[in-house]
Amino acid sequence: MTDLSHLAQPGTQIAVRVTPRASRNAVILDGEAIRITVTTVPEDGKANAAVVKLLAKALGVAKSRLVLVRGATGRDKIFRLD
Repeated sequence: MTDLSHLAQPGTQIAVRVTPRASRNAVILDGEAIRITVTTVPEDGKANAAVVKLLAKALGVAKSRLVLVRGATGRDKIFRLD
């Protein structure tokens, strides 16, 4: 698991690129970009919930502190840390 705890500051906006239906769950730091792969399907917010869970674990914060600002139905998402 990639450690993103250096980004865990209140008010930080985190841009991620999501790949649903992947072979495994992973958080990948590719230069400045954060890519998250999840095994769940993008139906009824299941993939978004899996992304929040993985991102919160990588940041070392509670899931409830992450707010999806933009990209609920797209692959590119922006989260804000409250």
